[in-house]
Amino acid sequence: MTTYGLMIFDIAEELDVAGPWEVFTCSAMLRDDADRAVLIAERPDPVRCSKGLRVLPDHTFDDHPPLDVLLIPGGRGAREVQIHNKVATDWIARTAERATWVSSVCTGAILTHAAGPGRGRRMATHWNYEDTLEARGDVTVVRDARYVVDGKLVSSQGVSAGIDSALWLVGRLHGREHARAVRRYLQYDPAPPFLADEPLAF
Repeated sequence: MTTYGLMIFDIAEELDVAGPWEVFTCSAMLRDDADRAVLIAERPDPVRCSKGLRVLPDHTFDDHPPLDVLLIPGGRGAREVQIHNKVATDWIARTAERATWVSSVCTGAILTHAAGPGRGRRMATHWNYEDTLEARGDVTVVRDARYVVDGKLVSSQGVSAGIDSALWLVGRLHGREHARAVRRYLQYDPAPPFLADEPLAF
């Protein structure tokens, strides 16, 4: 069983969460519900995302199950608010140590770096914030890849790129043919096509 934990917080970018959520839950469905995805927030209250979508967490930082995958979305809440929230950054650091994979989407890279797991790594982020991430130091920003794999950290560029990195992750966890089946079910067929089969090595 694979447990995916997606962090949520106020002013998170909706598709940073919803895109990977769709991939992970579709993957679970195709595996006869062998896996599960959960939304995790600091508090049990509803979260209002960047464009106004309200989301209810399944768990808090204190009561979630052990995670195989920790996903950190971006948005203004990540890069301007949560990086200064020691409760959140400490939770990310602790949870990342135990998780098999850590994934960031968009400016979730800035929060992942602030919390520690992104330091000393190669990372991708939204094109408009690449210089911001680079200015933090102790990180190599990869500017020409939809997603980057460095050790157990998978980071992706802005918003829709989180779908690509999530497909790569389910392929790594459950096989390439499974990732292709998920992609087909979702009818995700961008032009030009992306490569869900291989990580980009840098």
